[in-house]
Amino acid sequence: MKSFHLKSAALSCAMLSFAAPLAAQEFCAGLGSSGVWIGGSEGSSDIATADNYREQMALVLGGSEYVSVFTLSQPSNVRIEAQGRGSGDPLIDVLDQNGSLVVSDDDSGGNGASRAEIPLDAGTYCVSTRSYDSSPMTAFVRIGREEQEPLTDGVANTSTNTGSGSGALGCAEADSIGVLSTTLQSELSVNQAPFLRFTLDAPLTLSLTAENQDADPVLTLYDGDENYIDENDDSDGLNSRIDVTETLPAGDYCIGLDALNDADLPILVTVSEYDPAAALMALVDRAEAAPPLDGTVEIADLGDLATRIRRDAQVTDKAMWFSVNVPEGGLMLIEAISVDGTGDPLVALYDDFGRQVALNDDYGDGLDSQVAARIGAGTYYIGLKEVSPDSQSFIRMGLERWVPAK
Repeated sequence: MKSFHLKSAALSCAMLSFAAPLAAQEFCAGLGSSGVWIGGSEGSSDIATADNYREQMALVLGGSEYVSVFTLSQPSNVRIEAQGRGSGDPLIDVLDQNGSLVVSDDDSGGNGASRAEIPLDAGTYCVSTRSYDSSPMTAFVRIGREEQEPLTDGVANTSTNTGSGSGALGCAEADSIGVLSTTLQSELSVNQAPFLRFTLDAPLTLSLTAENQDADPVLTLYDGDENYIDENDDSDGLNSRIDVTETLPAGDYCIGLDALNDADLPILVTVSEYDPAAALMALVDRAEAAPPLDGTVEIADLGDLATRIRRDAQVTDKAMWFSVNVPEGGLMLIEAISVDGTGDPLVALYDDFGRQVALNDDYGDGLDSQVAARIGAGTYYIGLKEVSPDSQSFIRMGLERWVPAK
């Protein structure tokens, strides 16, 4: 585990910055209104001229995000990092002053930390830091130029390069996997093929996946001129997925492939036309969206939650769903406990409109899960799944309802 050492002055600055959000600034399409200058003030947050990196301690509450804001007075090569304390697993999104996504990253810093090294034009930028599993987290956010000291160890061959149309990535020399008609597939390691090319002979929306949990793949999509389109890490467990829902023009495209764990392991890359129904079901199977109520997903009705309900289930990495009726508002407590201690359950709670109320994996020091949420009367939907891929475990789920004192 990586240890953290901050000088007292730096820590004081970080804590002061956290307490002083920007005053209603409309940076990054409004995201910056809740942000904090990474250097404590606008003048000290110009990374292009800063004599050293700027750093903050970010307190990320459950299901929320922490927003750091910085400026560049001139184009610069910038390193942006977030490293969680303890078991914290941060994700970062970098947005420009218009609110457009520049780059996202999860694990490129190594050991669960996030890291992106990218050339940026002059302007104002926002860095959103959130927790991978939506649990509360304390993290350190560091922004500096590439020649300044990094926060994280990093991993080799990270794929956060956004591309600039310069033809410098290596797409031109990559092997082509064909012209997309229905589905294209290739199974090679990153060391064998860090880039792959394919062709669209007609405008299409796209889905791309990279599968091998042991390799922990990262996908990046570029156009034929190596301009960055999108990137993903850890969409389905440690597998990656990109859904391009806006129609791409016909032409050549390039896939950048990286492995955060083992670059010698084969990774199955699949390219297909985007299917909205299949994409929704994939979210439901991962408990990242509430199930549709049209009967396509089996939902076990637990009835009214008067005081306490207990249910045992054999759970896989495909979420199983339950509904429960709450007669009046109060606090709902959901626990998911591995019966034999070998399981790793995840619990997600949604209201009857499909809004996520709470989600948890790994409550406390163990792998069991617990959700506590203040709720109103109504019907709620609970997704229960095993985090480990291609596995199953016996999980005991308990629900309790607490009402306010009268």
